[in-house]
Amino acid sequence: MKKVELQVEGMSCGHCVNAIEGALKKLHAHAVVDLASKIVTVEFDENDLSVERIKEAIEEQGYDVM
Repeated sequence: MKKVELQVEGMSCGHCVNAIEGALKKLHAHAVVDLASKIVTVEFDENDLSVERIKEAIEEQGYDVM
């Protein structure tokens, strides 16, 4: 398992957390969102999923990945 931390702008509430965690769960990744620091920590199998695809999934929810 690989772990990455991504800076994500535009998150402000529980709905944002649920949207991001839900989108990444569909990709079989485990995400923890920290609204205060605007950091999303993602654990995933790098044989099945890329960081680029994770970023795309977050951006598809309407958030900006730095």
